[in-house]
Amino acid sequence: MALYKRNSIVLVIMSMIPLCAWAGVTMIYDSGQTRSLAPYLEILESSEPVTNSQPTRSPRLGAADIQSLLPIRSPGLSPGPVPSRVHNRPFARPFFLIGSDTRSRQWLVQHRERLKAIGAVGMLVQAETREDLQATANLSGGLPIMPASAADIAAALNISHYPVLVSSQGIEQ
Repeated sequence: MALYKRNSIVLVIMSMIPLCAWAGVTMIYDSGQTRSLAPYLEILESSEPVTNSQPTRSPRLGAADIQSLLPIRSPGLSPGPVPSRVHNRPFARPFFLIGSDTRSRQWLVQHRERLKAIGAVGMLVQAETREDLQATANLSGGLPIMPASAADIAAALNISHYPVLVSSQGIEQ
């Protein structure tokens, strides 16, 4: 009897998995180039075989096209002073936000050795041109810095200016 009960519970749980998997889709971020999932979901839900009248193109493989990343902008963030403050957020690794402006470049050169010593990773949150990316890479001295908008991170941490270092101890410039 216990085996029958256990098998029944497993069967009920297994029958609920597809319902959970098809729950509503939530948009986390819209870059302005987001496309609807509706056509893809229709294909998955359809029982008819799918035919594609368009010629298939092989995907572009290889290194990312840097030009497609530009310009990098982070609404709500601009170069400026950041008052130091303590916070209680357990970040696994320190990170810093910089732009391609003069203030950020000077800050990066001034703090580069400390950033390396603590294992910080960087986000280039503002850059207009390929030259901005190259100049930042040249100044990084091997620090990992990725180009990305940080508007959401800045809003969550109540930061409005960069350059800034964020660690588990606090926020500082």
